[in-house]
Amino acid sequence: MTEQTERSPAGRSLDEPARAEQRAGADDLHDDLHDGTRPAVDRHGVERHADVPHADVPHVDVPHADVPHADVPQAADRPAADLSGGDRGLNAPPADDRSVVAGDRNAVTEGIGAGEAAGAAGHTVTAALPDTAPPLAEPRPLGEPRTWPRDFTDRLTAPLPGVRALARIAREGKLRPSPESLRQIQQLPFEPGPMPDVGSATIALTWAGHASWVIRIGGLTVLTDPVWSRKILGTPARVTPVGVRWEDLPPIDAVVISHNHYDHLDAPTLKRLPRDVPLLLPAGLADWARRRGFTRITDLDWWEAVELPGPEGPLRIDFVPAHHWSKRTLTDTCRSLWGGWVLTAPDGRRIHFAGDTGYGHWFEEIGRRYRGIDLALLPIGAYDPRWMLRPVHTDPEEAVRACQDLGARFLAPMHWSTFLLSAEPPLEPLHRIRAAWAATGRPRSDLWDLPVGASRVLEER
Repeated sequence: MTEQTERSPAGRSLDEPARAEQRAGADDLHDDLHDGTRPAVDRHGVERHADVPHADVPHVDVPHADVPHADVPQAADRPAADLSGGDRGLNAPPADDRSVVAGDRNAVTEGIGAGEAAGAAGHTVTAALPDTAPPLAEPRPLGEPRTWPRDFTDRLTAPLPGVRALARIAREGKLRPSPESLRQIQQLPFEPGPMPDVGSATIALTWAGHASWVIRIGGLTVLTDPVWSRKILGTPARVTPVGVRWEDLPPIDAVVISHNHYDHLDAPTLKRLPRDVPLLLPAGLADWARRRGFTRITDLDWWEAVELPGPEGPLRIDFVPAHHWSKRTLTDTCRSLWGGWVLTAPDGRRIHFAGDTGYGHWFEEIGRRYRGIDLALLPIGAYDPRWMLRPVHTDPEEAVRACQDLGARFLAPMHWSTFLLSAEPPLEPLHRIRAAWAATGRPRSDLWDLPVGASRVLEER
């Protein structure tokens, strides 16, 4: 691997040699295990979490104690629901029993990375965003070898949960929907259908479930966080089938991954892809992909981009910040980055795929840098209890606010109706996103609340 002495877009030095990974078999471990130590304090006065202990417990993407989950039926072999009237999820929250805000949406100034967001635990620092956005970065070479810092802990915008938070989870036991609400599973919208015929100038997307989208843009097909597995490590099985059969997929031109949690980076699904498919990954994940035989790997820092050649011209793909974290084994907390992606078609139309994220200042900054976002793919599920999940998972109302911050015209909800990762009733995210959208007065047609398996075409501007 080639050493670098450049600075990352977030202002971090990249000249620290990357340690060779020595845990080739460790990916069979749960991504929410930890060493149980107390958090340290970073240079902004924000506690850095000890990663949540997670041995012998069912998966909830982050804090989570010995709370058995009920088996739930799968929403298949049934007519589509009429809802017209109406993580694996827990990835990280505030430490202990208090809400922590580290650099809220107004605490960002020009050019900062997550590690530079000023603010201390329990406080926000307000600063006006500059009117003029910085120029977008020049695209980097595909497959470029990179050397990264040892970890990205300073990119956290909220500390990870501590021991007291874990104890509270165990005490309250509120990690899954109530048995009564599980009856809603049969009403979850599932309407698989043929993907629309598209030309090279057409943008269309199909929701396969959770954060998995089939996006056809600029004459290319891009998969986001593909998870075709029925069950992932530590979580109950999916409650709706995959919306697109694998054999019905068009040839895949690229795959983008938001972060390394198991419900977004699914090794069994990736193994079904050709090893020469381009993988676009967060910084620090390239070695994981190389060990699995992939040969066209590009890992990026926030605000970096690549271009893929297409029949209508290059498709630009930028890696952008998110309010989240990463962990896949006992020893790799925040060793790789997390984020979302902005896809810009040759004609300038843009899609923002948020991946997994809480609500915060990054949405406004992304909207400032990437003007004219047409469609925002935003998570709306796995948010209850809020005291724990607010920093890392948007609820439906926050997703609508994020869409407004981004300046996006359309919102397509995701990260619900697939895996039951937290305590809200299965249908609640849909009802709440519709109500929150209606409250804005924006056209109902601009909310793309698709059933799993459904498709939509983005019209030309």
